[in-house]
Amino acid sequence: MKRFLLLLPALFLLSGCSGNWGWYVVDPTTPNGAANLRFLISGAYNTVLMSVTAILISITLGLLIALPGLSAKRGWRALNRTYVEIVRAVPILVLILWVYYGLPQLSGITLNVFWAGVLALALSDSAFQAEIFRAGIQSIHKGQYEAAQSISLSYRDTMRYVILPQAIRRILPALGNQLVYMLKMSSLVSVIGMQELTRKANELVVSEYRPLEIYTILVLEYLVLILIVSAGVRWLERRMNAAEA
Repeated sequence: MKRFLLLLPALFLLSGCSGNWGWYVVDPTTPNGAANLRFLISGAYNTVLMSVTAILISITLGLLIALPGLSAKRGWRALNRTYVEIVRAVPILVLILWVYYGLPQLSGITLNVFWAGVLALALSDSAFQAEIFRAGIQSIHKGQYEAAQSISLSYRDTMRYVILPQAIRRILPALGNQLVYMLKMSSLVSVIGMQELTRKANELVVSEYRPLEIYTILVLEYLVLILIVSAGVRWLERRMNAAEA
């Protein structure tokens, strides 16, 4: 990560390569540049909060949706497939707009931009989470279920104490990948006015007329966030593997 952070000062050195570039707009050594950087970084809180809230909801919802897909009854499996196929077919940007503008007219429930974004992101991701959980649970050997039944564990306890802990270890990289996906897709919530990283960058571009420089900082912001998340997932994966060993 340090290598990427070292690229930031190098960007300002590029200002001498072309008269059309104006890295001064994000130069931390000037009052205006420092103020612009603080304005850009201020959107990180909403981006992270929205993404983490949405991923927690989508994981819970995805698990609940995955369980019917494991049922021996065709009706439950059909319910799972219908939900997954419909939600996966809707582009996330369209879903964000529908939740924010359409849901109030349909149900009378009005959501602010934060919760509209969280709901849309969680619904969209829940279909992918359901498939991840279904694949993870199905990867557990049948002998684990038989062993749990031999000691009279209920279906709920079997899932809670035997199956899910093993499945989560296997799907942890996929769950981490979905969190990275959520961080990136949260930028689309800017279309309904959410004051996150992308919205802040767009507003600054309008006032400063320096899209190249400002969007370059935006790219670096997302890069740093995703590198932190990736490092955290790898650390958690090592801890879980060490505990299992």
